Amino acid sequence: MTSAHRWPAYWISVAIAALTILDMTKVNVALPSIEHALGANSTQLQLVISGYILTFGLALVPAGRLGDQRSRKVLFIVGLSIFTLTSLIAGFASDPGVLIAARLVQGIGAGIQMPQVTGLIQELFQGAERGRAFGLFGATIGIATAFGPTAGGALIGLGGDEWGWRLMFLVNLPLGVAAIIATLIVMPNMKRDAPRRPLSMDPVGIVIFAIMVVALMWPFLFTTGSPSDDPNRWWTLAIFAIGVLVFVWWETRYAHSGRHPLIALGLLRTLSFRNGVLISTLYFAATPPMFLLGTLLIQDGLGLSAMVAGMTTITFALVSAWTSWWGGLLVARAGRRLIVLGVTLVLVSVLLMIGASVWVPHEAMPWAMSAVMIIGGAGGGFVLSSNQTLMLSDIPVTEGGLAGSVGQLGQRIGSAIGSAVALSIFYSTAVREAGTVPGEQIAFDGFRLGMFAVAGLLVLSLVVAILDMVRARPRPVI
Repeated sequence: MTSAHRWPAYWISVAIAALTILDMTKVNVALPSIEHALGANSTQLQLVISGYILTFGLALVPAGRLGDQRSRKVLFIVGLSIFTLTSLIAGFASDPGVLIAARLVQGIGAGIQMPQVTGLIQELFQGAERGRAFGLFGATIGIATAFGPTAGGALIGLGGDEWGWRLMFLVNLPLGVAAIIATLIVMPNMKRDAPRRPLSMDPVGIVIFAIMVVALMWPFLFTTGSPSDDPNRWWTLAIFAIGVLVFVWWETRYAHSGRHPLIALGLLRTLSFRNGVLISTLYFAATPPMFLLGTLLIQDGLGLSAMVAGMTTITFALVSAWTSWWGGLLVARAGRRLIVLGVTLVLVSVLLMIGASVWVPHEAMPWAMSAVMIIGGAGGGFVLSSNQTLMLSDIPVTEGGLAGSVGQLGQRIGSAIGSAVALSIFYSTAVREAGTVPGEQIAFDGFRLGMFAVAGLLVLSLVVAILDMVRARPRPVI
């Protein structure tokens, strides 16, 4: 593809990715409205958020493998079509069951198209230009992640409690149709130069992999902090552990037979890739819950509107966009130091928000959070662009879609588990303190406890980033 066609194709694919990420975070501010409109309980509200992330993650790896072997353009269109249609169904959902079902299928559509973006970048760009492309990609994803609550709050303000949350889904209809048309026009020549190989999708590996992911995420999906939570749900983690062993055995056997496994385990032996996936998994286990807890505090603790709750993240979105751009330009020189700096800044912002919840007057809390988000946004941008670039730096172009989907899977699993942990801490605090302290104080206590968990996840991400930086540092020649 010529240079004149590369960037338009790039921007269309990145815009599509941003649309699906936006749908992951903008729903956070709608939970009180959905609860009121549909009578949803805490478990159903959890599934509205985490169910989307679960199926998003399940679709990533098979779709990444398929994209490496076949047309990314076709998969973009298939994923977008599913995403758009199910957005329409979600927008007109009459009960929690219909909404959850629509969100589950919507996540599949998002998971089909997302790995095609990283694969496309791997194919189209090389060297410093690839760093620039990933920097812009990180900036766009950073804006979508942080701007989601703002967009959601604005739509609730526009449509009210009954129609506002529905507009969050219905707005995807014109956007999705426009994206499909743009894909048909802008990506006409996405064909492989290499001879066409027989399609190899490893169906047994897909089934084992799906069982693994569901078993890992299941107990977190159904952790709401309510006394009715079934403690037996944690036994699925044993199924996950067994599934990992079976998956490794099967994939090794499948590869030795001369066929293409679902995940080439050699990818995980590449240290830069493995460490990058771990860093991003821990980072995404922390940052979406940070936004979620903030919106719950402002709505439940301060009694302010969803629009106000969403607007507190604007500073994070704008600053992270700027540092993502600069991170993409600087990563070739600064390397992994940018990741360490970025995670540190986000951690500092979380600790400052905890402090603000203790010492800042309640009426000034939204302003304090918005100010602190400037620091977090600066760090978040450096993490997103730098880690994405370095994580895939040693991966062959032919494995770009698969490697990108594994990285995205880590992010989705991290988001689902982190969101579930944050929600369970927040709601369990409400159950534990009900009737003993004022409602406003309950929200602040739940916020602080949840943010301490977020800080712990960021510390783990920082430790891995530091170890990776030390590992990659050139050794003196003796």
